[in-house]
Amino acid sequence: MIHRIAWLDVFAERPLAGNGLAVVDAADEVSGESMLALAKELDLSETTFVQSPEADGADYRNRIFTIEREIPFAGHPSLGTAVAVARWRGQEEASFVQETQSGLQPIEVRAEDGRWRAEMVQNPAEFGTELDIEAVMHAVGLNSAEAHQDLAPQVVSTGLPTAIVPVSEPASLRRITLDFEAIDASLADAEPRAGETPNFYLVWADPAAGEARARMFSTGAPGGEDPATGSAAGPLGAYLAEYAGCERVTIRQGEEMGRPSVLEVEMAAGRPRVGGGVIPLIDGEVSLPRV
Repeated sequence: MIHRIAWLDVFAERPLAGNGLAVVDAADEVSGESMLALAKELDLSETTFVQSPEADGADYRNRIFTIEREIPFAGHPSLGTAVAVARWRGQEEASFVQETQSGLQPIEVRAEDGRWRAEMVQNPAEFGTELDIEAVMHAVGLNSAEAHQDLAPQVVSTGLPTAIVPVSEPASLRRITLDFEAIDASLADAEPRAGETPNFYLVWADPAAGEARARMFSTGAPGGEDPATGSAAGPLGAYLAEYAGCERVTIRQGEEMGRPSVLEVEMAAGRPRVGGGVIPLIDGEVSLPRV
């Protein structure tokens, strides 16, 4: 079957920045095996597939694949998919409810001078395991003295678990050395949600200024690092609201990868609203086998 496919940069302020995403339309009859095979072929952080909704109140179902597996929820694939759907439907402004394995999430999109803006209200945050400071810092080649003195590392989830690991100085983000075995070991005591190992989100934050910088590490991301992670930005926003009284934060991520990204988070009735720019790059077609 021939399907429309869109390639977009999400959480981007210019083309070829942010986090790339491919979205496939009308995928009701595409098998999970074909979805994973295409995700591996494209080698992006995630590839998504739009299907007819199954849940009451949903506008479409969004299935999200990394290069390794299907995942229950993700941030930039949610925003980018909503923009792709709006463009396919000829809408310059729309409010959608997407269905994922993690539930239903409201998303708003609108065109702005040839570019797009998208915002999503994520699920209420679940605060999980507090992590050993020495272990998580050692996992990225830092010493425990570089950890934030008032903000402890902890797993937080709004649909996909994230290990939030705060450091005291932004320079620490540039000095890391990765050891994925050590990262996995540092997360061994974390309680998995839906069978998912937490992503590792190394963060410097200035809550008073509402600013943060971050890097996200996961073996599920090509090269081991993700340039913009909406599913981590929401938990970080909830974490800073809980422990630092910060209700709004702008997160810069991906600069060390040459993919500068800007993620904006605002707490709304106890739930994080995550938004950013979306820039469509390529429209085309892809041939995929039926189920």
